[in-house]
Amino acid sequence: MQSQRKAYLYGLSAVLCWSTVATAFKLSLAHLSPAQLVLHASATSALFLVGWLVLRGRGAELLAGIRSDWRSSLLFGALNPCIYYLVLFQAYSRLPAQEAQAINYTWALTMALLSVPILKQRLRAFDLLAAACCYLGVLTIATHGRPFSLEFSNLGGVAFALGSTLLWSAYWLLNTRDRREPLLGLALNFLFSLPLIAAWCAWRGELAWPAWQGLAGAAYVGVFEMGLTFVLWLNAMRLTRSAARISNLIFLSPLLSLFLIHFFVGEPILSSTLVGLGLILGGLALQQLGARSEQVAG
Repeated sequence: MQSQRKAYLYGLSAVLCWSTVATAFKLSLAHLSPAQLVLHASATSALFLVGWLVLRGRGAELLAGIRSDWRSSLLFGALNPCIYYLVLFQAYSRLPAQEAQAINYTWALTMALLSVPILKQRLRAFDLLAAACCYLGVLTIATHGRPFSLEFSNLGGVAFALGSTLLWSAYWLLNTRDRREPLLGLALNFLFSLPLIAAWCAWRGELAWPAWQGLAGAAYVGVFEMGLTFVLWLNAMRLTRSAARISNLIFLSPLLSLFLIHFFVGEPILSSTLVGLGLILGGLALQQLGARSEQVAG
């Protein structure tokens, strides 16, 4: 019981952190370009994760990983954080935060769909029903409540938001074949991504030193989206006796996020966002219900 309570504490702490990041993205992008935000947030996250490993006496393991796993670290780092966050922040720069974060929550469904070609898993009827429900929610949000009009508020922003779900899902599915320890692997990914992101910023002429507000926002994103939250979530999953119970905490995050977006970013929360988010969360719940029913039947 003590370990389960700790698991809930870690899990809730991670969810609370994730609930703040959509607001942090939008506020930071008022002072930084998407590429600059990726660069400074990734640098902060790399410092945090490396520091965490060193404090836990794993510095030698980190150095060994740099020498032996640099190819996989460069590959995974190019995908996440480099390309994934470049695409995600493009979505946030073009869309209201409430719309970008709601659409981004379809990544769990995208992962189930991508697992068919990548992991050769079969597609279940529940997955198809969940997909229909989730993407109807996306259409509702993207068209401001007129899903069958196909008149998007910002088609480019919606494309970037959906593209980010593909990249995030592909990253974690490919990660199933990664033999590196998760925390060590993430630290190496961020370290090896920094030259790539810096080169992209240099090519675009975006290496100028930003305002302090932008740096503060990037530091917050680096710790609470990319660094500390991953450590909290790993601890929650390690301590829990039921991964499903901890995973259900994720459903709290988008709802809390909407309140923060309203109060700190100043966006009026549209009824179409609430309806669309309800459809997305309903689709994700349906997907989980199907997975559990299959496990019980098996």
